[in-house]
Amino acid sequence: MKRIAIFASGSGTNAENICEYFADRNDVDVSLIFTNNPMAGVIKRALKLQIPVVFFDKKTFYHTGKIPQILQNEGIDLVVLAGFMMLVPPMLVEVFPTKMINIHPALLPKYGGKGMYGHFVHEAVVNARETQSGITIHYVNEHYDEGDIIFQATCNINPADTPEDVARKVHRLEYEHYPRVIDEILMRR
Repeated sequence: MKRIAIFASGSGTNAENICEYFADRNDVDVSLIFTNNPMAGVIKRALKLQIPVVFFDKKTFYHTGKIPQILQNEGIDLVVLAGFMMLVPPMLVEVFPTKMINIHPALLPKYGGKGMYGHFVHEAVVNARETQSGITIHYVNEHYDEGDIIFQATCNINPADTPEDVARKVHRLEYEHYPRVIDEILMRR
């Protein structure tokens, strides 16, 4: 059985979507959800889905080997970032090279980097009068949004679209493609 760990800092809609995608499978298990935010909505979603939650703080994440040790002890095959807001430390990337992926709400390399998440991305896309946006699923490295691209999907942006309109279009792409791409990565291993 392939085992997934999800890292999330926010509401957890992508995490829940991924969990539901694999819920009836006997070959893939979402084993743990990690969060650095004790107020994150992902916690309620994980409890509802009966998935254990691991809480951690900044010091634990950046200055101890506790998180990589838990992942290794649990036999995690793939680490999935789903709305996770912290830069992954090099020690974790080293332990899970090409076994850690992220989704970004834009077509990288545009609109990536520190501080470029959620509504900040969608505002930047609208302000630049882009005609397309989308999602990028990529491997994680030591830098924000710079890992090798695995998959991209696009959506059209109309001149009258607001950042909220763009967010809705991008979320649809996330929900449609992220679980499927995760599944494809796992099945190739």
